[in-house]
Amino acid sequence: MDNYNPQNIETKWYEYWETNRFFSPDINDAEETYTIVIPPPNVTGYLHIGHALVNTLQDVLIRWKRMQGFKTLWLPGTDHAGIATQMVVERELRKKGIEREELGQEKFVEEIWKWKEHSGNMIFKQLRRLGASCDWERERFTLDEGLSRAVRKSFVDLYNEGLIYRGDYIVNWCPNDKTALSDLEVDHVEKDGSLTYLGYPFEDGSGELMVATTRPETMLGDTAVAVNPDDERYKAAIGKTIKLPLVGRLIPVIADEFVDPEFGTGAVKVTPAHDPNDFQMGKRHDLPFVNIFTKDAKINDVFKPLEGQDRFGARKNIVELLKEAGAFRKVENHGLSLGQCQRCKTVLEPRVSTQWFCKMKDMADASLEAMKNGEIRFVPENQGKIFDEWMSNIQDWCLSRQLWWGHRIPAWYCDDCGEIMVSDEDLVSKCTKCGSTNIRQETDVLDTWYSSGLFPFSTMGWPDDTEDLKLFYPNSTLITAYDILFFWVARMVMMGIKITGEVPFPEVFLHGLVRDENGEKMSKTKGNVIDPLVIIDKYGADALRFTLTSLIVMGRDIKLPEKTIEGNRNFINKIWNATRFTHSHIERLGTPKKLEEVNPGIFDSWILNRFKAAAYDMHRYLESYRFNEAAKAVYAFVWHELCDWYVEIIKPTLFGKLGEEACQASLSVLYHVLESSLRLLHPIMPFVTEELWQGLPTTDGTIMLAEFPRVEQSDLQGDPQAEMLIELVSLVRNIRGENNIKPNVKIDIIAVTKNQDLAKDIDSYKEIIFALGSIKNIAIRDAIEKSEGLAGGVGKGFEVFVDLTETIDVEQETKRLQKEKAKLLVKQEQIQKKLNNESFLSKAPDAVIRKNRDELAEIDVKIEKIDENLETIKAIK
Repeated sequence: MDNYNPQNIETKWYEYWETNRFFSPDINDAEETYTIVIPPPNVTGYLHIGHALVNTLQDVLIRWKRMQGFKTLWLPGTDHAGIATQMVVERELRKKGIEREELGQEKFVEEIWKWKEHSGNMIFKQLRRLGASCDWERERFTLDEGLSRAVRKSFVDLYNEGLIYRGDYIVNWCPNDKTALSDLEVDHVEKDGSLTYLGYPFEDGSGELMVATTRPETMLGDTAVAVNPDDERYKAAIGKTIKLPLVGRLIPVIADEFVDPEFGTGAVKVTPAHDPNDFQMGKRHDLPFVNIFTKDAKINDVFKPLEGQDRFGARKNIVELLKEAGAFRKVENHGLSLGQCQRCKTVLEPRVSTQWFCKMKDMADASLEAMKNGEIRFVPENQGKIFDEWMSNIQDWCLSRQLWWGHRIPAWYCDDCGEIMVSDEDLVSKCTKCGSTNIRQETDVLDTWYSSGLFPFSTMGWPDDTEDLKLFYPNSTLITAYDILFFWVARMVMMGIKITGEVPFPEVFLHGLVRDENGEKMSKTKGNVIDPLVIIDKYGADALRFTLTSLIVMGRDIKLPEKTIEGNRNFINKIWNATRFTHSHIERLGTPKKLEEVNPGIFDSWILNRFKAAAYDMHRYLESYRFNEAAKAVYAFVWHELCDWYVEIIKPTLFGKLGEEACQASLSVLYHVLESSLRLLHPIMPFVTEELWQGLPTTDGTIMLAEFPRVEQSDLQGDPQAEMLIELVSLVRNIRGENNIKPNVKIDIIAVTKNQDLAKDIDSYKEIIFALGSIKNIAIRDAIEKSEGLAGGVGKGFEVFVDLTETIDVEQETKRLQKEKAKLLVKQEQIQKKLNNESFLSKAPDAVIRKNRDELAEIDVKIEKIDENLETIKAIK
């Protein structure tokens, strides 16, 4: 066998799998199905580390279930990603000097489709490099013909039921993208701002009310001043009329319980068209709605002196005008919570506009009931509580977006009689009320998340009663990041229950986000972005997959240091070399016998039982989505128990030291455990396991369809004799390491036990103990008088000692330890100074501070151990 090189094997095996249609559910005739639909990445997307994580976890489950004989379907798809895709194509057109408005909606959409066919779906090619075993023959797109039909059908049904409606409402408006956004598409940020106090005079000249505002420019749209009805200061003012400065508009003083008497002066200006709370107040008191902004957030013709000015410039200029008018009173510093567009980071503008909405309360209640009844379960459990809280406070969903790319809302307007027609037909040509042909279709499109919310069943053929829908819906599970619990997961649950009568999946695993090694969010500006394709080129897909799987601790974000990926590349090398070792002995000794044809020795039985324990653990951990524990179990078994212990233990046996029968038994057990371990590892590391498994003399077909090792708890058993002998050697190795005894120095040890059976086992297997511990002699006693110079360790039922007076150069070892301690003391002082520095503690990221504290704790432990060793050596003198 050559050395392991992932570039030599990964493309080869992926082409083999795809060509042979191993990803198709048709390869298994089983009645029991297992289905996952991919969280559809944007059609504009490229593989980032978050994609690598979620798709690795899905693939682990799919491959695991496929190996258990399930009819597995992992259905891939991409999202049309309304705003994101439109922006990409607009940028491309601008390079040619073309604006989308010049083309018109239909021509512009044609340009996007051309771009999609040429440049879209790049991420699927990249997912193949990761090893994703999706059924590419079933690939879907949220704007393909079938999914578009499902969108229209569901919209019409919900509209006819009265759940979808059109109305005027205050929405989050992005002045940059010129579209409404849902609450979930808003980031809230804290910024420094100011509170401006203005004097609003009563019309009758009897005085004024002083109001406080963070947005003085919006006073141009004020239609009332509000006070709390229980505020004694203002009871006499309620019902009076105010003359609005600059504008001259007469506005009432109203009483409303929403007003907080503690904010500002307790009197607040009411701008119903530009504040969500004022909007509700305006509705309650039947106030006029005065819009003062254009769609790009500039002052409109409501006030000519500031017309055309940007809102932030107008904010400064109106204060000057108010000062000139004598209405300015004072200004104070005040923190602001601002809503920003998640995509472009523009400060959003609350704006009253006509939009399409969906009533969510009943659907949310049905979803909560399903969770309460156990029809759907969230992992980790706390995500269910977050789901509950959000669903309990849900608002109507603003469905419409002022974009050109997306699912065009299936509504038509009659310009003659005003009738609104909603239809699932591709085209409505005549008014259903007056018969006029003077009709036009709605130009707004649906929120991208609407079509994504139908994804679990629309991809299976709904609204038709297809075979796929019968077999694969509801899906088996959903794997996705916790940050789209509300964007996507909640909407799938609500839409699934409402439209199909069933939850779309019984279990949802919400994983954390991938951060850098210091726990910092990855960003291009910080320069800490990890590109999965670069990692795959450098270490191979299997190393990346195993790393991501091993780090995904439930309920936590991932810290991803590159050195961990490198370490797991070394793990693959370990497996590779263990296979080479096995091949070398098969070439020398012949094809291994079947297990039932040999008589395993003590260590053969031990490794078989340790494999059973690893297989049992991996299965139960995957069942409960404890991916990191599953990876840890197989890693510990393969690296430490199989490679570090068993392979080393049986080397003398394989060369005939214990006879032919023992040799054949160990070869058979080694082969069986290696082959089974490759199957155990396959869901996490598909490429290298296929390569190695295919090269074994007794395998046939693909490891993808080989049986996953399944062990019941009743099959598990211990091997106390072998465990004791391994523990003894481990203790000897620890003593050697702590006291810097070179590997080539053979030592005498003393084993102390009152258990005669243990003493016999030690004596029987002393040749193996000699080889593993670099030992020349073992003295077995039932007691020992402790003396200076003895270094020891305690095992289960025994103790082991090494006489240091015969094994180390006391003077040289003392110097070495003192030198090592001196280096540690310097490092200790450096870190301690950092941690005592208030400037460092106030400026450094929390992750960096934690790292320094952890390093200091490690140094303290090392210094303590060195001091213990110096005391032991001092006693020898």
